[in-house]
Parts: sequence; structure tokens; C-alpha cells
Amino acid sequence: MHYNSLKISVFLLLVLLSFSCRQKKQEPQKNIPSNYKRTLEKVNKVLVDNDTEIIKNYINRRNWEMSVSATGLWYNVYFDGKGKKVNKRDYVELNYKLWLLDGTLLYSSDSTGTKKFIVGKGGVEAGLEEGVLFLTEKSKARFILPPHLAHGLIGDGDKIPGRAIILYDIEVVKIGQ
Repeated sequence: MHYNSLKISVFLLLVLLSFSCRQKKQEPQKNIPSNYKRTLEKVNKVLVDNDTEIIKNYINRRNWEMSVSATGLWYNVYFDGKGKKVNKRDYVELNYKLWLLDGTLLYSSDSTGTKKFIVGKGGVEAGLEEGVLFLTEKSKARFILPPHLAHGLIGDGDKIPGRAIILYDIEVVKIGQ
């Protein structure tokens, strides 16, 4: 009899502890002042405009012909492989080199192996996922990713600093399902 009451007491104690340890959900802020929102929008616009100017100057100094997408991805397909087109949900494998605009080589398939991912699943920069959709198998291209399409405010925690504009030079090695 004593053993059963001990089990019940322990059970009740565990139930009580589990309810007391639950954190209260924080409610999202509902009333952010509109002037605060406008200020953030202005700051973001200034940052995007500044990044765009840096990219344009970089492209002009090299006499590159590049297009820009609606999201702000700069791209140039300089060799059309005439193979299968990349689509969402395709597995792609890329040879690549990744630089900062100051010429610092950050990563490359020569040292890290090919970059492999499924398009649309995430895990790589948003700008890279967007850019490969312009390509076919064996195509070669350059992409310039502004921070909002790359690693944003914080970088990658290793070689890519926060707010970095990055340059990819890629070749589509393989497209699969």
C-alpha cells in the first residue's frame, strides 16, 4: 500500500513540475509604431541602393555584361551547355568558386568538392538557388549575390563576413531527379 502511494506521489510531482516548467508563449508585438516601420524601410532601401551601386561599379570596371533579376540577383550565362534545363526539385551538382568582391577566394570545388543540393529545398544561398534556374547542364555562369540573397547580416560564421556581396562562378556538372 505504501509503495502505491509513493508511485502516485512521484507521478503527481512530475505532472506538477512539467506544468510549472512550461514557458509562457510570448505574444507577437501588434502595435509597432508606423514611423518605426518607415524608418526601417528607409534604412533597408539605403542599404540595397548602396549594394546595387557597389555591384554596378564592380561590373563596369570589368566590362561584364550582366542582367539583374527582380530580386536583385546579377547574372551572366557565359557558356550555354545546351543540356537539360535545371528545374525546381532537381538535384544539381556544381563546380564553383566563391569570392568576395575584393578578390578574396573563399571557397571552391577544388578544395571542398562539388556543391550538391536539391533546388528549392534550401540549404544554399537564395541567390544561388534562383540563379541555377537560368541554367542547363554544362552551362557556366557568374552570379553576384547582394547580402539579402547571400548570407545577410551575419555572414556564414566562417569565411563570409556579415553584409558581404559575393560572387559565384559556377559550372553545372550534373542534373538529376
